[in-house]
Amino acid sequence: MSNDPKRASESSSARAEYFVISVAAQLAGMHAQTLRTYDRLGLVTPQRTSGGGRRYSERDVELLREVQRLSQDEGVNLAGIKRIIELTNQVSELQERVVELAAALERERARPDYRPELIPPQRNTALVVWQPRNRRR
Repeated sequence: MSNDPKRASESSSARAEYFVISVAAQLAGMHAQTLRTYDRLGLVTPQRTSGGGRRYSERDVELLREVQRLSQDEGVNLAGIKRIIELTNQVSELQERVVELAAALERERARPDYRPELIPPQRNTALVVWQPRNRRR
């Protein structure tokens, strides 16, 4: 799985804008050194030029603002923010996969030789967890 959600959003636009680190820092309302730190920690991964310079997309700037909000307003530490970003990316990828699978299912159902009786019925797979009652002492 890819951890780069910006790739999909930017490929859909005809021309994506990229900002040098000083402009991205100003847009995000933080110091350029903070952006370097976030890049080193893997919180935000900007594109790179052939010379190694960082180029931040609008999506990267939005992510920087979200990192700042989580850190300052919510009190989440950087490790927690990194995990939130990873889980958010994973949810997005899974949602895309569900859409793909639903489309594949619809294509199958539209086939002239589709026979629903060949699909096994769904069983109830609910799990009940037993926990003992609190014992009186």
